[in-house]
Amino acid sequence: MVKKKSSFLQAISSWIILSIIVIAVSAYFVFDSFWIGPAFIGLGIISLIFLGFFKIPLKSVYPDMIFGAIDNGVLIFAAVLGGAYAGVAGAIVGGAAGNTITDGLGGLFEGYVAQNQRKFKIDNERTPLSTMLGKASGCLFGAGAGLIIVWLIQLVF
Repeated sequence: MVKKKSSFLQAISSWIILSIIVIAVSAYFVFDSFWIGPAFIGLGIISLIFLGFFKIPLKSVYPDMIFGAIDNGVLIFAAVLGGAYAGVAGAIVGGAAGNTITDGLGGLFEGYVAQNQRKFKIDNERTPLSTMLGKASGCLFGAGAGLIIVWLIQLVF
């Protein structure tokens, strides 16, 4: 019982530290459309460092990373589209609607990958820490890729 509690405390403390770093980096780069995407990719790498620190194998969080990448990668476009159409309110509504759609889509692929991993006897047993870090890293990589694509589209148009 103590081990589960300490694992949960590790997950919460890691989440707090990662959240502070994400907020600080986001606030610093928010108005720099060239660097915000790469900054999120860098944040994704930082979250992978957390995985290494806790000796969590990458393959065990792969389904969570897929979920996060799809979730935030596609959500970026819904929020940008909503913002372009109706300003701040549109970005909020686009983000909310997009989140609903991308959570479902991300869950679909997360389940598919997890199911296939079990076929090949790859351990993807989830803990609070591994699930949080997997989803967070996927979200950061997905957001970074989405923001880079949005920046490239803005260059062309």
